[in-house]
Amino acid sequence: MYKILDLHFQGMPHVIGAFLIDLDGSWALVESGPYSCWPHLVQGLTEHHLTPADIDHVLLTHIHLDHAGAAWALAREGATIHVHPAGAPHIIDPAKLLASAKRIYQDQMDVLWGDIQPIEASMVRMIEDGEQLVLGNKTFIAHHTPGHAVHHIAWQCDRTLFTGDVGGIHIHNGLVAPPCPPPEFQWEDWMASIRKIRTLPLDELVLTHFGPIREIQTHLDELERSLAQWVAYFESKPSLDDLTALTEDFMIFIHREFYPLEMPESLQDQYDLANPPWMSVAGITRYLKKRGQVT
Repeated sequence: MYKILDLHFQGMPHVIGAFLIDLDGSWALVESGPYSCWPHLVQGLTEHHLTPADIDHVLLTHIHLDHAGAAWALAREGATIHVHPAGAPHIIDPAKLLASAKRIYQDQMDVLWGDIQPIEASMVRMIEDGEQLVLGNKTFIAHHTPGHAVHHIAWQCDRTLFTGDVGGIHIHNGLVAPPCPPPEFQWEDWMASIRKIRTLPLDELVLTHFGPIREIQTHLDELERSLAQWVAYFESKPSLDDLTALTEDFMIFIHREFYPLEMPESLQDQYDLANPPWMSVAGITRYLKKRGQVT
């Protein structure tokens, strides 16, 4: 039903995927990946005898740059970009999105994400929760699934769900890790989204980071445990004010306690690239302070 295009983010396999779907006369992509991976996206399409101009629709799970950074280039080739209503204004005018990303990634912006350009509003379609999007011979159901981001959609096609980041990260035979970036991480919303996913008639989840999961309930159980463990880690801290010290401590926790001892260093590198642990420090501490239970 879909083909995985490995975008070889920063030269590493199995970190970011885009998903090519044949609509019987037209083509869709779930996710665009970042523009820094554009040559790999083009190569992946070439392997299926396609070019970017052949893509008619791009279904974004959310607008974070590792998922949506190249959407503007596909829109200029003629693709319609389908996105959450809360995300749409920020791909039409990406100034606030870029400012937020620059605060996080600073001088690494160009290396990590490449160029970002506005998308013409006429090429953007806002998709409501539960909306059924009929494209060619396929019907996609949009499930609004906040928690990782308020503007998150998990896309269901038949009995497959493309989860974006709400399904967490699972690479090879590794563990399930939750990406918790600022500014929109919300634990309670994420747990509600997981409960929503559990009710869907599915045979597989497809993770942007990275690939299919068929033991769905087991995977979601592990995702819930990891989320709870990460939040509890920061709840136990006497202060959340010194982000530098918290980041140093959390990196030690991730590499010495969260990652299994037998996890190969190469796999750890893939996880760190797909989900930089330092990024979740700001996301979870911001969430806890806003919740008001930790000062």
